[in-house]
Amino acid sequence: MQQPSPSEETNNLLARLSTRPGVQGTLILSRDTGVIVRSSGLATDEEDGDGEPAPPGSSHGQANGTDGEIKKKGTRKAKEVARLVWKFVQSAGEMVEELNGATDESKLLRVRTKRNEMVIVPDAKFLLVVLHDTPPA
Repeated sequence: MQQPSPSEETNNLLARLSTRPGVQGTLILSRDTGVIVRSSGLATDEEDGDGEPAPPGSSHGQANGTDGEIKKKGTRKAKEVARLVWKFVQSAGEMVEELNGATDESKLLRVRTKRNEMVIVPDAKFLLVVLHDTPPA
């Protein structure tokens, strides 16, 4: 079954986000499966020679730090980020459902660390993920 693809407007938005200062990478994931629909700025399967995206629960897409460019830039492989984000969104959804009932849903998820910040915007079909440098305090 083929995943629905984002519209041209969404592709333009993703391209603009990718060029913003501090943005390390962007992802669009399938909401149902966590499969990468679109990616920029993160190492992808095409760059490491692997052909298939890893299922969200697998460890196949984990970065091992052997690729010098990936290690130097401090970025992760897109599959690893996608897998972790998908698990995080599922957990956050369960928490919201337990707190507020099945009729509520999360609209924005934001995680800030010392190194970077991840903003996740859930949609009915997709998850938009933007990974960027942490702004100075």
